[in-house]
Amino acid sequence: MTMRIASIQVALPREHGDAGAAEPMGRPWTTAFYKEPVEGPVWLGLTNLDGDRQGDPEHHGGPDKAVMCYAAAHYPVWREELGRDLPHGGFGENFTVEGADESGVCIGDVWAVGEARVQVSQPRIPCWKIARRWGMKDLSARVQRTRRTGWYLRVLHEGHVVAGDEIVLLERPHPGWTVRRASDVLYTRPHSVDDVRALASVAALAPGLATVLARYFAQAEAPPDEPRLVGPNAGAA
Repeated sequence: MTMRIASIQVALPREHGDAGAAEPMGRPWTTAFYKEPVEGPVWLGLTNLDGDRQGDPEHHGGPDKAVMCYAAAHYPVWREELGRDLPHGGFGENFTVEGADESGVCIGDVWAVGEARVQVSQPRIPCWKIARRWGMKDLSARVQRTRRTGWYLRVLHEGHVVAGDEIVLLERPHPGWTVRRASDVLYTRPHSVDDVRALASVAALAPGLATVLARYFAQAEAPPDEPRLVGPNAGAA
């Protein structure tokens, strides 16, 4: 099946919520999670689409998380499971992608998209914002458990992109490392030190995540009385 961008979404950080809400999840918070569709060509730069920013730049965004992708095929499943009419962009993604999901996209894949060239850098690590956006306390955990996480892109060559653009696979340097397999390494308990080490050594993996993984397996092999990380995804939001 041909891969293509089904839709493009962007947002700038702004406040959402109601100061008088009874539930904490309904109270004011500042986020760029509420993505809105873009019509026509949009410029894709090295760290952002034009009109898109992150509300928490300490943990989100940057060169290895310039674009968040989510599989269009997940939406009908979520709609049925949750009984909610979730729109594209509902999981905070910039590109809603047809013809691909976590089981068919590999770390390091290089794509031609419109005028741009991009590379898959890491799985998306689900954070609490997914749950708060939809007022469902267990939703972030369900995203992680189902491995319907999405994935990030780094930008190798800037250019304009537009909804409907075909995505052409140019290179696949790590065919054994699907996004799904990488997520399995991150979230399966107990962790396999060998698998963690193998994922950390994938050359195209985002350096920030690779560093966290390297610290994990180093500590896993340390004497038992030394402090350890909680897990390989600690600090890698």
